[in-house]
Amino acid sequence: MHAIVPPASSPCSQSSAASASSVCASTALPIELEQLISVFHAVFFEPFNTQLIAHGQEPLYSPATPSQPAKIIFSHDYFASALHEVAHWCVAGAERRKLEDYGYWYAPDGRSEDQQKEFERVEVRPQALEWIFSVAAGQPFRVSADNLAQGLGPSRAFKQAICEQAQVFCREGLPPRPAMFVEALEQAFGQSHTLNPTHYVIDAL
Repeated sequence: MHAIVPPASSPCSQSSAASASSVCASTALPIELEQLISVFHAVFFEPFNTQLIAHGQEPLYSPATPSQPAKIIFSHDYFASALHEVAHWCVAGAERRKLEDYGYWYAPDGRSEDQQKEFERVEVRPQALEWIFSVAAGQPFRVSADNLAQGLGPSRAFKQAICEQAQVFCREGLPPRPAMFVEALEQAFGQSHTLNPTHYVIDAL
């Protein structure tokens, strides 16, 4: 999944990408989600020309244009979706962030077992970051296998890989953008010690 700074409480824009994702500009958001969007805006809008936007029918990342900021559009008003999409944005490098959805092709629900294994392989790092962001915001985290049609929940190996990656972040520290976001989330949501490794055990998943 920035010429004018929008109000922090306004989660939607009138961009073509937003329209394509059925972004609604009028629906009120839960207070916690308003706060999350404000945190993202405060940390990332100016240095990265990027907005976090609610109410997409499907998640979408839309790169910046000469007249519009980049947009991370997350599903509906789901806090977890917002954190998940921010995690993917944090993983994407500068060149990837120039491409819609970072230039990746998304295999839809109904993936084969082999496709699911590949999905899990590339999702380890973003879902580990999402877990860390969830702890920093005082929110629950659930591993997403995103393959309901096949009835394939997250494998234990996938959970273990996410757990191990989160532990690596705890030991070695976060990259700059995730570190900035975690610090701001902790301040906004009254949390601390997000990188305590005791949070990130497989029994919690």
